[in-house]
Amino acid sequence: MRSKIDAGHTVDDDNITVDGLLDRWFKDVMRHQVVSPALANYEGIAKVHICPTLGKKKVSKLKPAEIDALLSAKLDSGLSVSTVRRVRSVLAQALTQAQRWEMVGRNAASLSRPPRATRSEARSLSPEQVRKLVKAMDDDRLAGLFLTMLGTGLCRGEALGLKWNDLDLNHAVLTVRKQLRREPGRVDPETGKHSGAALVLVDPKTSSSKRTVPLPDWVIDALKAHRARQAAERRAVGAAWKDTGFVFTSTIGTPVDPRNASQAFADLAKDAGLGAWHIHELRHSAASTSLAQGVPVEVVSAFLGHSSI
Repeated sequence: MRSKIDAGHTVDDDNITVDGLLDRWFKDVMRHQVVSPALANYEGIAKVHICPTLGKKKVSKLKPAEIDALLSAKLDSGLSVSTVRRVRSVLAQALTQAQRWEMVGRNAASLSRPPRATRSEARSLSPEQVRKLVKAMDDDRLAGLFLTMLGTGLCRGEALGLKWNDLDLNHAVLTVRKQLRREPGRVDPETGKHSGAALVLVDPKTSSSKRTVPLPDWVIDALKAHRARQAAERRAVGAAWKDTGFVFTSTIGTPVDPRNASQAFADLAKDAGLGAWHIHELRHSAASTSLAQGVPVEVVSAFLGHSSI
């Protein structure tokens, strides 16, 4: 303590608890560093998995053995390995900030042992499964969305964020400029009021995600059919139509909630007799199909928007 004072450092109250550290970390640092969905995820992990066990523990007294015990208990309770690793990651990041604030000299979470991650190979639809899926979506109003994702490798948010001026069907390309995301509602600390969730357009995660993607002929056909369907829906509702400019919309022109798109695809896959599939696996399928057809890996990486091969 004398050395810290002589060096001009602030001597913090070493009575601060894990609860107090997490609250301060979220308020003063993380809400300016990460997007709202990620922050909500961090806060949820802290509230549900960290604070009930370690919340009252002094940060300066926290030991790696206590964190190992917490992780072990979470695994025994049936929590997945990936979730338990996130629990450790959130606590480790908070304690790294505590080190920057000179509250602790070591990071007890970093000294703990993370559970071993099991690597599962991403699934892709086979040609036969694709045929079944396409047959099942004959009358599906979101068929254009699913076929666009399958033919281009766009992720869900990128596809739902497309506007008609992002498409050039004459030159068979589309441009990814934004992605649609569902921002969770937050509680205002001063008023206590909940803002409610909202659909917002945000920039893609990386500069390489902003890209121009070629359109196969069959995707162009699907998009033209979708445009005709959308025009019919616009005429049917008349003045109630919301002219948002999005390619994929609800029946009144508003953007499609990403959760609804995922559920619609899951239902479609089940109706096609394929079992449980997630909409993101259309992106995996686009990549696998392109590689199987001999498209160079660097080209596939580019149209997927990856920052590296």
